[in-house]
Amino acid sequence: MIRLPISLSFMLMVLVLLSPLQSCTGSDITREKMDYKVIPEIRDVRPDRPIKIKLKRNAKGSYSWELTGEDVDRLIEIDRKLRESIIMKTDQ
Repeated sequence: MIRLPISLSFMLMVLVLLSPLQSCTGSDITREKMDYKVIPEIRDVRPDRPIKIKLKRNAKGSYSWELTGEDVDRLIEIDRKLRESIIMKTDQ
């Protein structure tokens, strides 16, 4: 019996076990050509960056906040909602 180094015997065993897989990837099978289309509307869509709110409360119990973000309309809308919710809670 011939004794082979462990690494060589392992490589030989892997080669024997993987050789049947080569027959599954034959080139005689015709495959359809994949057609990729780039749709500009989808390519240009980017997720909205989040609006960051830093809420502060002073010793008197009143609130202030800092808003940071890129979308000015969303900043104004969030500021309006914060003002309404703070005013409503302080009136109660």
